[in-house]
Amino acid sequence: MKEKEKNDLRSGISQVLLSARFDFNLKNLGYLPRWVVLLLDIATIFAAGVLTYSLLIGMKLRYIPIAYLLHGALLYLGVNIFFFWVFRTYSGIIRHSSYIDGVKIFFGQFCTLITLALVNFIFLLDHDFKIFLNTGLFINGVLSFFFLFFYRIVVKQTFEKYLNISKDEGRTKAVIFGFDANAIAVANALRAEVPSRFKLIGFIDKLSQNGSKRILDLPILQMKRRVPVIMRSVGAESLIIADKTLTKEERLAIVEECLEYNYKVFTIPLITDWENQEEISKSIKSFEIQDLLERKPIVLDMKSISSQLRGKTIMVTGAAGSIGSEIVRQVLHFNPQRIIILDQAETPLHTLCLEIAGLNPDIQIHNVLADVRNKQVIKQVFKLYRPQVVYHAAAYKHVPLMEENPSQAIFTNVMGTKILADLSLKYGAERFVMVSTDKAVNPSNVMGASKRIAEKYVQSLNFNAKKNLDTSGTKFITTRFGNVLGSNGSVVPLFKKQIEEGGPITITHPDIIRYFMTIPEACQLVLEAGTMGNGGEIFIFDMGDPVKIIDLARKMIKLAGYTPEKEIKIKIVGLRPGEKLYEELLNDTAKTLPTHHEKIMIAEEIFNDYDFVSTAIHDLIDTSEITSNVEIVSKMKLIVPEFKSMNSVFETLDSKT
Repeated sequence: MKEKEKNDLRSGISQVLLSARFDFNLKNLGYLPRWVVLLLDIATIFAAGVLTYSLLIGMKLRYIPIAYLLHGALLYLGVNIFFFWVFRTYSGIIRHSSYIDGVKIFFGQFCTLITLALVNFIFLLDHDFKIFLNTGLFINGVLSFFFLFFYRIVVKQTFEKYLNISKDEGRTKAVIFGFDANAIAVANALRAEVPSRFKLIGFIDKLSQNGSKRILDLPILQMKRRVPVIMRSVGAESLIIADKTLTKEERLAIVEECLEYNYKVFTIPLITDWENQEEISKSIKSFEIQDLLERKPIVLDMKSISSQLRGKTIMVTGAAGSIGSEIVRQVLHFNPQRIIILDQAETPLHTLCLEIAGLNPDIQIHNVLADVRNKQVIKQVFKLYRPQVVYHAAAYKHVPLMEENPSQAIFTNVMGTKILADLSLKYGAERFVMVSTDKAVNPSNVMGASKRIAEKYVQSLNFNAKKNLDTSGTKFITTRFGNVLGSNGSVVPLFKKQIEEGGPITITHPDIIRYFMTIPEACQLVLEAGTMGNGGEIFIFDMGDPVKIIDLARKMIKLAGYTPEKEIKIKIVGLRPGEKLYEELLNDTAKTLPTHHEKIMIAEEIFNDYDFVSTAIHDLIDTSEITSNVEIVSKMKLIVPEFKSMNSVFETLDSKT
């Protein structure tokens, strides 16, 4: 029985020992209570006092007379504890000590020194000797300050070193480009970030003047070589651009170099408060394709736009789309009396309504769920609200879908535009601004041709009104631009989704090129053109240089931190129906006229007689309701002779002409 009890006892002890945790983890160590820190401080100054006493004894000097040793020691400890309490030196968390804690300790020890020196002087008046040696007080004060500050630094560095080593596995090694106050603020914000994303290795000085100096105990790297070479030499994985003195060209050159060698690049947008570390760390973001294609900021004629929109009733069709919703946001800045946001898509319209509700309580916002093809409903909207400025952004835009459904392109893009333009004229709108596309130029697909027909109608309606001396004075203006980055269904969101899914990225042709603008940039120019137009113009926008889509894909892959063709494949799938390799902003016979805005030009295109265009459109709409797709497209080609189908079943119609 005893043997069994012994075995049970051994088994119990073994289980206890096995279940016990002997691994010491600094991360799990809690903060020390204040009274423990106070005891540590008292022990530290006591040690400093003993050391001072021993040093002076070694030099044949007596710090405190033997007869008053107990009294002097108690007085010394009491005064120190009092000033610990006054300056709350024990209230800080040791592992997070800062220079503020050092200042508190300094003042505490300085006040202790002055107090004890004063006690010494008073004691000397009543007795013929001092209770403390003044030299000893000074030495003791220096030692106390040093010991108190030193042990805090040791604890802080121990924790930082241990915790940093434990966190390095999940952090990205980064170099900050720049070494000014902004760069230092970024570095401090990243060090304070929880959880930490970056392990900072150093700063890059583009002037190469501070190679022997350090900031925050990090080296300043001289830019005597290319940035990727510097990064490779220090083992960095990413670059954070914090230098605000870089020009756009310098910034893009650095980004292109880093992407070439598969280094990730981060940037800091405009920061309003450089003291707010949380705001800084949250603002650090990956470079995006919009940043690489960014052009100079557009300077708008704010006074002219404001005079056209302030206090007016504005209607935006297709308001829930990417272009329409941005027009709504920008129009809000000009304080119209009311905005009618019209779209047939219920959920996106509701989302926009929630977004802009309350932004400016002085502006009336009316949400109209309607289809621009429904003439009776649109007529009631005009009759009720009497819009003074109409921005027409509603359209079907996806090329392959319209190739399969040409009748829908006619009903929305042509008939919808005609209904809105006719009602704008009838109800005396001051301006009608149509948003068109570069696909309307020498169209190769149904979508582009339908937009070109709509352009023709709007332009001919304007000149017909002038010819008939129409008193309403409605000015019909067309704006024409290329692809916008990030719009619904464009390649950028598609590529992002494909990258997130691990690829492949699908491209229709390796040589395909497109013009790109950002959504805000395009909408700003729409507002500007709508203001400057006198009626009948087709405004085209400076789209910058064309971009090769395959290069765009490669850059997006690199910006996401992957290697093209290795981690993310690029797959060529062939041109889609109606798609061509490049888009144009002008017809072959057209010329351009400059305007006062450097990014906006007027296309001088031959416009057709209103009666011809109107009759042809009526015939086209009737045809779209009852006949085949081939017949519909045949009618479109009669109205737009330059419409030549590409990669489409309708190519046979061109061979017959």
